[in-house]
Amino acid sequence: MHIRSVGVLGAGTMGAQIAAHFGNAGVPVLLLDISTDAAKQGLERARRLKPDPGFTPDSWALISTGAFDTDLHRLSESDWIVEAVVEQLDIKRELLAKVDVVRRPGTIVTSNTSGIPLTTLATGRSDDFRRHWLGTHFFNPPRYLHLLEVIPTAETRPEVIETIHHFADHRLGKGVVVAKDSPNFIGNHIGLYAIMRILAAVARDEYTIDEVDTITGPVLGRPKSATFRTLDLAGLDILGHVVNNLRERLGDTQERDVWTLPAFFVRMLEHGLTGEKAGQGFYKRVKQPNGDTMILTLDPNTLEYGEKQRVRIASLEAIAPIGDVRDRVRTLFQANDKAGRFLRDTLAPTLVYTARVTPSIAHSPDDVDRVLRWGFGWELGPFELIDAIGIRTVVEAVRESSPEILTDGVPPLLDQPLQSGRNVVRGGDVPPAAPDLQILRTAKERTTVVKRNAGASLVDLGDGVLCVEFHSKMNVVGDDTIQMLQAGLLEASRNFVALVVGNEAPNFSAGANLMLLLLEAQEENWDDIDLTIRAFQRTMLALRYADVPVVVAPAGLTLGGGCEIALHGDRVQAAAETYMGLVEVGVGLIPAAGGTKEMLARAVETMPPGTSDYLPVIQRAFETIAFAKMSTSGPHAEQLGYLRPVDGITMNRERLLTDAKGRALGRVAEGYHPPPRRTAIPVGGDAVLAPLKLGVHLAWRGGRISNHDALIGRKLATVMAGGSLPHPSTVSEQDLLDLERAAFLSLLGERKTLDRIQHTLKTGKPLRN
Repeated sequence: MHIRSVGVLGAGTMGAQIAAHFGNAGVPVLLLDISTDAAKQGLERARRLKPDPGFTPDSWALISTGAFDTDLHRLSESDWIVEAVVEQLDIKRELLAKVDVVRRPGTIVTSNTSGIPLTTLATGRSDDFRRHWLGTHFFNPPRYLHLLEVIPTAETRPEVIETIHHFADHRLGKGVVVAKDSPNFIGNHIGLYAIMRILAAVARDEYTIDEVDTITGPVLGRPKSATFRTLDLAGLDILGHVVNNLRERLGDTQERDVWTLPAFFVRMLEHGLTGEKAGQGFYKRVKQPNGDTMILTLDPNTLEYGEKQRVRIASLEAIAPIGDVRDRVRTLFQANDKAGRFLRDTLAPTLVYTARVTPSIAHSPDDVDRVLRWGFGWELGPFELIDAIGIRTVVEAVRESSPEILTDGVPPLLDQPLQSGRNVVRGGDVPPAAPDLQILRTAKERTTVVKRNAGASLVDLGDGVLCVEFHSKMNVVGDDTIQMLQAGLLEASRNFVALVVGNEAPNFSAGANLMLLLLEAQEENWDDIDLTIRAFQRTMLALRYADVPVVVAPAGLTLGGGCEIALHGDRVQAAAETYMGLVEVGVGLIPAAGGTKEMLARAVETMPPGTSDYLPVIQRAFETIAFAKMSTSGPHAEQLGYLRPVDGITMNRERLLTDAKGRALGRVAEGYHPPPRRTAIPVGGDAVLAPLKLGVHLAWRGGRISNHDALIGRKLATVMAGGSLPHPSTVSEQDLLDLERAAFLSLLGERKTLDRIQHTLKTGKPLRN
């Protein structure tokens, strides 16, 4: 079954963003609502969202709009129809009845319902409709959250499930989990139970809002928004509606009281404290007289706001140096203070409850862990948390805090390991969801690492492909990284047919090691810095002219030196969520590992035959570097010139290295030969340098840039012009690399550049001085 076009019903928060993500996948979308204006307005609201639901403006152009009354018949052209209207059974069923009339036989129809039983929604529909019917629960925001819960019914044809699974994985980049048709499926069921336990603890006046969010954020391997900031973003009214519906659907269970909203929460809804959209929920932003914004925190007892209080709990301070999330969680759980009690009172019952309901909502504990990881941003899923703490410790905590959960005994998923003498459910991370996902992890489990140092490793991916994996903090590039790239090139040329440069961390590389660079500059070790830059430049040329094809696989942050590595691969296979840029100007420098050279060379290569005016194409490349432009997606990176038309995009981050490996082997099959060396790159000389410098001067005169910005701009312009040459000419790659290096060293000797580097290292933000 093929999906070439999609219809989305409902242009609300989810419907419009789902449509946008189909556009990201290059699929034409028909977005319908009660009127064409309502559909257009929903689409415009989505376009104003930050972060952007779309990859580029081109992706939005694939979406057309219409109305239910006048355009429903156009759904006969769609291969997949997604219902995403308001979460009310009668409204959904009425609309689906109309869809049944106009859809083409064999068209797949799904609902984005967050919890209404799929069998109930399809009652009364035709046989063909029901055989092609299932749930596809996207998580908000659809572009950025990896999870898609797929919920078939007993009548759904297997090939329909497989079609949606494959399309969602490969084209939408989703981590697909097939869930059972149970109330609120997997994610919302478990996630809401965790929230209800926390709300109950706050209602007992045992913990403050600030304390809860401090404990339940990054300390536990959760997002910075933690618990209550997340609820404010989601909307407290929506939470109340979903909880009440879930309570009714679950019926008379022994945890029915857990699904009762506490009195303070009900009062919040009555007072309109519904979260971010109302301007106040658990938190409230208040403008100060000086223009700054102060964030106030709610007192649940009085519903009044006060200044955020710094949380001081001994165990939180004690675990700060612990890097491994499992060790942090285990230590905090056992702490004999407020943080430890909180986890034993709330997390422990959540984990035991999860173990009890898993057989009725999911097909395996692995799927439950994937759902909480992919849909809620947890570093560890529930069963991974149980293993980190230990089954016995979790069960004993529940016996003390919530014995009612154990009325029917310890859940079999926990009791069976205990009876066999084990204290873990699985042991280790949840495995990859398929054999062709996370292949680097699998390769390291299967074979011995070929070579390793502190910054990087060489790993055999199989089939004659070697991988250079970075693993320093934020994968910054230092001497050890460069050494391993050089070792990888040598090893690949001797014993492999291709080389991949990539990793499975969130970020490919945040750039060069600025701390070491700053220390060397402060010590005035200019010769050592010069040697380091030369080594980096030689390594980049070695990547470009390697005996075997080199495929670079960036994802996440790919900045500065990391971007330069990508620029020098024979091919790039980038994740759709790649944020790539030559951002050195932000710290007072210019790219000097071949990045400036490569952007110039690519610019002149795009000039139409017979054209002699270099300025327009070079100026675009100059501005990309001078403004430190960073892509907001893989496709946007191509528009900025960081990727080429021959490079590829992978939507699913977990299969990025699979695709990179395939691209490398494809280059081998094509009969790869190193490209000819660039010995005559056309440059404009003073004909380009003068107008570029004039632009820098006018920006300075207009107050748009500082004196130091202007100095950086003039240095960059000199490189982009090929030097101060009296007329257009040609230069070699080495000529441009020498210009880059000279400009870099000159700028590094400036006090204001060192101030910029120090400020960035301290705050994570650029300094305009």
